[in-house]
Amino acid sequence: MQFSEIIGHDETKQMLLRAVQTNHLAHALLFDGPQGSANLALALALAQYVNCEDKQLIDGVGQDACGRCASCVKIQKLVHPDLHMVFPVANLAKGKNSEAYLVDWRKFLLDQPYRTLPDWLETMGADNKQGNISAEEARNILQKLSLKAYEGAYKIMLIWLPELMNVTSANALLKVLEEPPAQTLFLLVTNQSDKLLITILSRTQRVAVRAFTDEEVSTYLRQHLNLDETTARRIAYLADGDLSAATKLGQQESNGTSVSGQHTWFAEWMRLCYRQDLLGLVKQADQFDGFNKEKQKGLVEYSIRLYRDLFLWQQGAGALLRLPDDELEFVKNFSKVLTITHIEHIVTDLNEAAYHLERNARARMIMLDLSLTFSRLIKTKL
Repeated sequence: MQFSEIIGHDETKQMLLRAVQTNHLAHALLFDGPQGSANLALALALAQYVNCEDKQLIDGVGQDACGRCASCVKIQKLVHPDLHMVFPVANLAKGKNSEAYLVDWRKFLLDQPYRTLPDWLETMGADNKQGNISAEEARNILQKLSLKAYEGAYKIMLIWLPELMNVTSANALLKVLEEPPAQTLFLLVTNQSDKLLITILSRTQRVAVRAFTDEEVSTYLRQHLNLDETTARRIAYLADGDLSAATKLGQQESNGTSVSGQHTWFAEWMRLCYRQDLLGLVKQADQFDGFNKEKQKGLVEYSIRLYRDLFLWQQGAGALLRLPDDELEFVKNFSKVLTITHIEHIVTDLNEAAYHLERNARARMIMLDLSLTFSRLIKTKL
């Protein structure tokens, strides 16, 4: 990835470029940014730049990797022999370390560099298992770094989400950070730096990566998903700087499961539940059964998200909501009907429904069961 491919963040790009050009690049950098930010993309761009064989001016303004030399081509495909990558994996039968999942990881990352841990665990087929970086992984890091660089100026160790290291692997990383091999560059990419050992933080140079602005997200959606400006701006507002979330919403829009369409369906569902219109609920369950799996999952996820917004509104945290006018009006009105206990029960049932949908339970039965439960629950004083 080249710096020019990343939307915005010019100040961070220039800081990294100056560090390389003035030979002041720290041996360990911590790209600290929120979920869905450009922290991983910036780390990949720096990895490509430092080993580029023909660094050059781009549009006469700033330098970037050429994107054409042998090193750039290999790093763009994530197959450069001097680029080592470590990332969380679930404890599956296939193996405990990153090496076993490199093919899946490359495909996952090349598809879109603004990814999240849940996305990766879903790609792995980890079900409900948690991802972590094991002690065995730390030993592999030490083994890989004991070798000399094959081609590039730097050996690069990119560690995605080091906060998921256990104590043993974190201590092993600390040792190699204290006495790094020559011409080795550590790129740590984190979403929660507060969970890292203080000693690791003290041995890395923090690169603060802000969330994307609404304008940057909107531009990305127009360029990569061909969305119109109005739709792109609405999704950017909802995503609140998370480009991963924005991309998912944009893909739903492209697939005909737009946010506005989801709200219309959800609002009608809740009205039918409130009126206890059993015939209408049966018809809606049939309609839900006819949707494809992704649309079904999207509707359930949207329902969970809107109930979260209902909870925030009831707790006086309306300033945190980023909703279009029609959804905000619905939240205001429906929150008068529900209590916190109602919301807690409903969200629990929705999460359970999402679990069964993932395991191919009959969608019609899931939706009808939810509808009947909610109809009774909403009318119950809790």
